[in-house]
Amino acid sequence: MNQLQALLNDGLIRTQHVENAAIINIKERNVCASTFGFNVPPENALNLIYAFHKNLLQVRRGGLCFKEKHYKCVRADEHSIYLQNVHGGLIVVKTKTFILVATYRVGMYPSVCVEAVEKL
Repeated sequence: MNQLQALLNDGLIRTQHVENAAIINIKERNVCASTFGFNVPPENALNLIYAFHKNLLQVRRGGLCFKEKHYKCVRADEHSIYLQNVHGGLIVVKTKTFILVATYRVGMYPSVCVEAVEKL
């Protein structure tokens, strides 16, 4: 396990508010770390990168597809996107170098998940 995976596990998964998480390197356009068993396909990583750079207004209006599920946008700004569907939610936070994506299940407190991801 590398340091980024350890950070995801210690900072997010152990809170039990986040189901899965991954870190995407924006410049290299790939996933550089993820929690055990959480596979983010390359096309989904690119969609998340482009959502911030070119399509934020479109994401606000139409939502976003991630891993073959459609999510409705609840909140979006230049640094974070918060999406939900009937199965749970998706939190996406962007820094200068990375995008962190995290999922949570129905029944979890979305605001706590958003806060945990943004703090990390």
